[in-house]
Amino acid sequence: MQHVQGRIFRDLSLPEVGPAERSALYIAMIETLALLHSFDLQSLGLQGYGRGPGYCRRQVSTWKKQYDAAAHTDIPAMNKLAEWLGDNLPPDDNEEILIHGDFRIDNIIFHPTEARVLAVLDWELSTAGHPLADLAYATLFYFWPTSMKDLSQGSVLGFKDTIESPSFEELVSIYCRCRGISTTLSNFNFFLALSYFKMAAIAQGVYARYLIGNASAENSHEFAKIVKPLAERGLELSKRSSFSSTHHSISGEFFHQSRKGQEILLKVKQFMKQHIYPAEKEIINYYAGHGNTEEKWKKPPLLERLKEMAKAEGLWNLFLPDISGLSQLDYALIAEETGKCFFAPEVFNCHAPDTGNMEVLHMYGTEEQKKEWLEPLLEGKISSCFCMTEPDVASSDATNMQCSIEREGNSYVINGKKWWSSGAGNPNCKVAIVMGKTKTSSASRYEQHSMIIVPMDTPGLKLIRPLSVFGYLDEIHGGHFEIHFNDVRVPVSNIILGEGRGFEIAQGRLGPGRIHHCMRSLGAAETALQIMCQRAAQRETFGKKLYHHEVVAHWIAECRLSIEQARLLTLKTASKIDTLGNRKARKEVAMTKVVVPRAVLKVIDCAIQVCGGAGVSQDFPLASMFAYIRTLRLADGPDEVHLSAIARWELLDQSKKLTAKI
Repeated sequence: MQHVQGRIFRDLSLPEVGPAERSALYIAMIETLALLHSFDLQSLGLQGYGRGPGYCRRQVSTWKKQYDAAAHTDIPAMNKLAEWLGDNLPPDDNEEILIHGDFRIDNIIFHPTEARVLAVLDWELSTAGHPLADLAYATLFYFWPTSMKDLSQGSVLGFKDTIESPSFEELVSIYCRCRGISTTLSNFNFFLALSYFKMAAIAQGVYARYLIGNASAENSHEFAKIVKPLAERGLELSKRSSFSSTHHSISGEFFHQSRKGQEILLKVKQFMKQHIYPAEKEIINYYAGHGNTEEKWKKPPLLERLKEMAKAEGLWNLFLPDISGLSQLDYALIAEETGKCFFAPEVFNCHAPDTGNMEVLHMYGTEEQKKEWLEPLLEGKISSCFCMTEPDVASSDATNMQCSIEREGNSYVINGKKWWSSGAGNPNCKVAIVMGKTKTSSASRYEQHSMIIVPMDTPGLKLIRPLSVFGYLDEIHGGHFEIHFNDVRVPVSNIILGEGRGFEIAQGRLGPGRIHHCMRSLGAAETALQIMCQRAAQRETFGKKLYHHEVVAHWIAECRLSIEQARLLTLKTASKIDTLGNRKARKEVAMTKVVVPRAVLKVIDCAIQVCGGAGVSQDFPLASMFAYIRTLRLADGPDEVHLSAIARWELLDQSKKLTAKI
């Protein structure tokens, strides 16, 4: 035995740490429990440890005897619960796995600064038995009766605040994944009911010691009050067949994710909480420290490590249905989750412009083009940029493009200027997809442009300058560059799909890809709303908390309304793409691209207002979030173009109805 220096949290809600660290600590706890349950008693030299099969039966008997010996009054719920437990012992009551017996987060020593378990305390109840008894006991607080929160403070299970993150489902999923078992836990209702029975018996024992004057807890006289509620909650849990710590009221109820989509979303949430959120500070510091050097265009080593970790867990290329097996609806909720952190999409290889370029190559590329460019993009070995917008014409009308792509023998020669080519500053950017005008006899304005693959090291291609967005260079995404093409010559085989097919490709590229930005933006809105609420709860003006001012309370309410409405439209659009295809969902896509950025900007603006001067400073992410989201009202086409298209399609739909009536 040795002294271990670290942290012990007596309040299970961990009020000393922020949400991200709280999640990481609980995940570390549950991973430790899974590791404990994976040990082989024989290999540890613990043959004969415990009392053999029948652990659950012995537990019911032991705690029933302790309760009966300490009882000072008759509590029918305790008697009923004891009877139910005795009559419903699990059929696999012969498990002999090393268990702790009192596994809770307040019996763990964590590293002083990291979310890492250093030691597990209080092994006096350890034995060989059923592992689900430990899991249920470690998570029973998720089902703690709300009416008992105040009574439980300072007791054997004390916590002041609701523990919403991580969720019960997430912890169970992590535990099962670590142990390699199914998330369908047989008889888990028994083990939760047993845990509450055990807690009630312990509480009764504390009160009994108070009555004879030898209780150590200062509030031991109050323990009698929690015995009945604990027993009643145990009885309630005994009747359940499924378990959820919260009653979700998300838009997904109306648009159902597939089973695989739900599993991937849960894994992404876990990865975000365990790895990405804790890395935010280091990555922000990297870019702040290299702001005036060329190093700012390089990726921080930590980001590269996170990408390798995500890839190893199978959380990679989730945006592409043919590879991920996910629908657009599945991906919508996943993309929203990644949008809560500015660098998270890249960790999962789901970031623009690479996603759009990969979609183009996947849908329209030749086998040779796929092998040379798509495969390394999918593997994350290289990155790319997309060159469409031009500085010398009004690019909201894409037919104005002047950059030329002319055939000369076995080559195409490209001349022109492009700007807002996102990602071009990344040293790993090896290829651009360029849209330009080709000579064609077609009379249609929309059949005169083509897309072509241009390696970034091709002679004549020159990066002119990075363009700032409200003063931000957006280094982490490779910036947004002006690029000049002077007699840039590439093989004829680099043309995509064929001459004059540029707008056809663009529509395909901007189908699902069009709403990916909107999906991620909703995650940013959730982050902004969280910041707003935290600030409103922390700061006081004129003698009261900010949220007590009606105007601030209304902002919070309006922001929640806006997010929910925008999410519903986004999910409807994703669902329509899945069921009817890109073309049939054109109106919904355009509506989403107008509604979502407007809604998200409103949320961010309110958050800035609540945070005051801090909201526009580098101390908060709100200013950079505002700059990024504001560009979406231009980047995927200006609102006005979308509104005109929506009106045209709406009038067409209405005219069909009128004709039908006539």
